[in-house]
Amino acid sequence: MASVRNFDIREVIDLDLLQDMQEKFAAVTGLAFVTIDFKGNPITEEVNFSEFCISRRKIIVHKKLCYMSDAHAGLEAARRGQPCIYRCPAGLIDFAVPIVVQGQYLGAVLSGQVQCQEDTNYIEENEVFKFGSKWQMNQEWTEKYKKTLCMPYDKIISSANLVHLVINQLVEKEFVNIIHEELNKNAVTLMEEKKARAELAERLRIAELKSLKAQMNPHFIFNILNSIGCFALTEGAKKTQEMIYMLSQLLRYNITHSGQSVTLVEDIQNIERYIKIQQFRFGDKITYSINIPNELKNQAVPPFIIQPFIENAIQHGIIPKEGSGHLTLQAYSEENDIIIKIEDNGIGMPPQKIKNLFGTRTKEPDTTNIGIQNTRTRLMQSFGPQYDISIKSYLNKGTTITIKIPLHFSERTYNDVQSFVN
Repeated sequence: MASVRNFDIREVIDLDLLQDMQEKFAAVTGLAFVTIDFKGNPITEEVNFSEFCISRRKIIVHKKLCYMSDAHAGLEAARRGQPCIYRCPAGLIDFAVPIVVQGQYLGAVLSGQVQCQEDTNYIEENEVFKFGSKWQMNQEWTEKYKKTLCMPYDKIISSANLVHLVINQLVEKEFVNIIHEELNKNAVTLMEEKKARAELAERLRIAELKSLKAQMNPHFIFNILNSIGCFALTEGAKKTQEMIYMLSQLLRYNITHSGQSVTLVEDIQNIERYIKIQQFRFGDKITYSINIPNELKNQAVPPFIIQPFIENAIQHGIIPKEGSGHLTLQAYSEENDIIIKIEDNGIGMPPQKIKNLFGTRTKEPDTTNIGIQNTRTRLMQSFGPQYDISIKSYLNKGTTITIKIPLHFSERTYNDVQSFVN
C-alpha cells in the first residue's frame, strides 16, 4: 500500500473559518488567540492580545522567546494528545491545543495571556523556558501586566477543552477531502492498487459518517457563541451566565451521545436548550410548542436528526420575519415508522432553494444546507432511500419538515452502521 504523505496545516483546516472561530471565542471568553504551524510560526492573525504581551513582543529577544515557548508547548500538547496548560516566560497562563492528523503534528491553537485567581504552583511550567521576573523593573510593563485578565483555573480548563473539541471536528471534516485525494492519486501496481483503493474506500466511508456530525457542530457552536457575544454587549452578566450554562449542557450532550442512540425525550430536551438560548436573544419573537405522546418519549432515535431543522427554522424562517413566529414539533407513529414533524410560520422557502437542499453535496456546501444534507445522508445510509426527509414550504406562510425513522430502528441497520463507524 502506498505510504502516507506528509500534510500541511493549510490543507486540513480552513484558515478563514479558524480566524472566525478565534474571534468569536475571544469575544466570549476574553482570552487571546493565535494559531501556529509546527515550527511555532503564526498562521493566523493575533486576536485580543493583551497590551502587556504586545509591548513585550516589540522587543526581538522577548518575541523569539515567546515563539520558542509556544512551539514547545504545542509539541507537548501533541505528545499528550490533549490541551497543555503552561506558563509563558513572563509568568502568564496559556494553553496550547494540538492539531494532529494521522499522528502528524501540524501546529497548535494558542490561547491565554491571563493571570490565574488560584495558586498556580500546580500548573506545569514549560521545562525549557522558565519564566523570569526582571521585566518587573519596567514600570510600564508592570502596569500593563496588572491590567491583564484574571480568571479561575477551572474556566481556563473549560475554555481549553471547548477549543480542543471544535478543532478536532474541523480537522476531521477536512480529513475526508484528504482521503479523496489519496484515492485519486494512488499510483501502486494493479493488484496493490485494487487492495489499496478498497482499504481507502472503507476508510472514506467511516470518515464521512463520522464527519456528518463533525461538520454540523462547529457551525452550530459558532451560531450560539454569536448569540452569547451579542447578548453580552447589551446585558448584564447574569443572563449571559445562564446562556453559557445552556451551552455547556448542549456541548455535554453532543459529546456524551456522539455515537449512540438516544431517547426522543432526551433529544427534545437538548433542542429546548437551544431554543431557550435563542429566546434569550430574541425574546417573544420566538415561541414554540412540543407535542410528543407519552408512549413515544422513550422511543430510540438517532441523535442530532431534529436539531438542524429547528436551527434552520429559527435562523432562516422566524428571525427574518416581521413580528413573532411560532415553531411546532410533534411526533406520532404510523404503521412501523415514527413520523417527526417540524413546522414554522416563518418566511418560507422558494422552490429553487428546496431543490438546492436536495442537490448533490459539494466539497464546500453552503453552511445553511450542511445540517439538512447531512441528516438526509445519515438517514438514507442507515435505513434506505425510503427514509429521505420531506420539505413543504410556502413563501410568507411557513415550512413543514417531515422526518421518518423505523419504529424499531435499533434492531435494524443503524446498529450495524454504528458498529462499523466505531
